[in-house]
Amino acid sequence: MAATSSLSFLLQMKTLPLTPLSFSARTRTKSIRLSVVNSQSEVDKQDVVVVGAGIAGLATALSLHRLGVRSLVLEQAASLRTGGTSLTLFKNGWRVLDAIGVGSELRSQFLEIQGQEVRAVERRILLEALCNRLPPNTVHFSSKVAKIERIETGETLLELNDGTRLCAKIVIGCDGIRSPIAKWMGFAEPKFVGYSAFRGLAFYPNGQPFEPKVNYVYGRGLRAGYVPVSRTKVYWFICFNSPSPGPKIRDPSMLKKQAQELVKNWPSDLLNIIDVTPEDTFIRTPLVDRWLWPTISPPPSKGRVVVVGDAWHPMTPNLGQGACCALEDSVVLARKLAGVIGSGLSDASVEDALRSYGRERWARVFPLTVRANLVGSLLQWDNPMVCSIRNSVIIPKVVRLGPILEHTNFDCEALSSNV
Repeated sequence: MAATSSLSFLLQMKTLPLTPLSFSARTRTKSIRLSVVNSQSEVDKQDVVVVGAGIAGLATALSLHRLGVRSLVLEQAASLRTGGTSLTLFKNGWRVLDAIGVGSELRSQFLEIQGQEVRAVERRILLEALCNRLPPNTVHFSSKVAKIERIETGETLLELNDGTRLCAKIVIGCDGIRSPIAKWMGFAEPKFVGYSAFRGLAFYPNGQPFEPKVNYVYGRGLRAGYVPVSRTKVYWFICFNSPSPGPKIRDPSMLKKQAQELVKNWPSDLLNIIDVTPEDTFIRTPLVDRWLWPTISPPPSKGRVVVVGDAWHPMTPNLGQGACCALEDSVVLARKLAGVIGSGLSDASVEDALRSYGRERWARVFPLTVRANLVGSLLQWDNPMVCSIRNSVIIPKVVRLGPILEHTNFDCEALSSNV
């Protein structure tokens, strides 16, 4: 029998203050060899190249733009990601969006949840809002990085799959969970955490019937949740234990059938939400993370190449902090770089700025990654007795949305626009 709750599934788990640590470049997997090659002619010269036009990449480019720093964004897809579902943005994410000038525009389109600065946001609309604030031709689509090398000047040579070659003084890898940039830097592949998720975005053309709050249903090794996004849309998910990530399924009708089968005896509201979900919004994702152990994981920068967001610290969605932390990364990195770019882009100053970014952000993202993993493990328990205690004691008596959002505190002043 499933247990239903409208409370947040976040648990109040205190994390001891962390002192930023230095990192060793050791890794548990074999890294790609770092090549040093001679520069050649017919290479496009760029100061800052951002790889990836997702949330991290566009937010980083926009943060730099507001500080007067031009960048070029390379996106392997032919256009912005227009499909997919939603993501939850907490107070810290909205602080960043305010700082880069898009917060008010987005707030007006999405519902506030339970009287908190929490909203479920359509990914497509967020990406478009960020992209539209960039100068024309900042984002180059159909531009997949095929090769990355360091040349004798210390700059980075990027070769695209169409043969285009770019020489960049700074490269910022925002290319997602399976980041080729991170792999080149020696990072291990993210680790599967033992469960996967179905997600979708239900559509009610005449208006959705739910109050603006988060609703959860808990089972054994299985949980689901849904939250109104706007007047006509509701975001939902199902997390289910699985021994392996399983095959990639692209047929949306098959995804819908599998999701419905998992919760066929659960509350009718959830079943109706899945039923009215357009098939093109169904996705199934194996959930992964990467724990950034000091002295084991590589640092987030190598020379003048740095990684941001999921490319560096993929985390499970149990705290709703993946996108929020990527947004935080973007403004912290932009401020660090803007402070040195104006002084001449010397090798030492840029590398110092990137190391400073890594030390500051590691102390933030490592404990959140671990906490999200532990919360997910608790919520995916499948032992009947343990689940009974969780559903009757832990969730109703311990978990409250307001008091446990301390980890969403983040100070972020507006980025001054010089353009």
